[in-house]
Amino acid sequence: MATKEEDDILLDLTSKVYKLVVEHGADGVLQSEVWKELTLTSRDGSRLAIRLERRGMIRREKVLDGGRWTYKLTPLRMPVHIQSIEDAPCITCPYENKCSLTGVVSPLSCPWIVEWVTADYRRLAGIPSANPMVRPVAARAS
Repeated sequence: MATKEEDDILLDLTSKVYKLVVEHGADGVLQSEVWKELTLTSRDGSRLAIRLERRGMIRREKVLDGGRWTYKLTPLRMPVHIQSIEDAPCITCPYENKCSLTGVVSPLSCPWIVEWVTADYRRLAGIPSANPMVRPVAARAS
């Protein structure tokens, strides 16, 4: 049976492996790169990756790299960052207590949520903000 100290070390290593996989994003990372970065043996590294796979946190995909079979690790769950919701209008909405799917105010028809999501999408996509005060040239000519 593992001691508390051994369990803590295993948990810490598992977290480090997951963090490295997440840092590589959807492109994934070869498990050998992770082992080298964390100075793990292939055996220990494989056990940690299998542990994360069983928990549904990563996918291990068998790939051919340089004539050798290995595994590419990709995250299945990305950690949530506070930046994703810090500007959400719901946090300071005066109607929050009346808001529900069937309420007087609904997140399905809320103009502030639509505006927030649209602005965030434009920011992430690199699209300049729409300024409602500026009409297109064709609209001004009429």
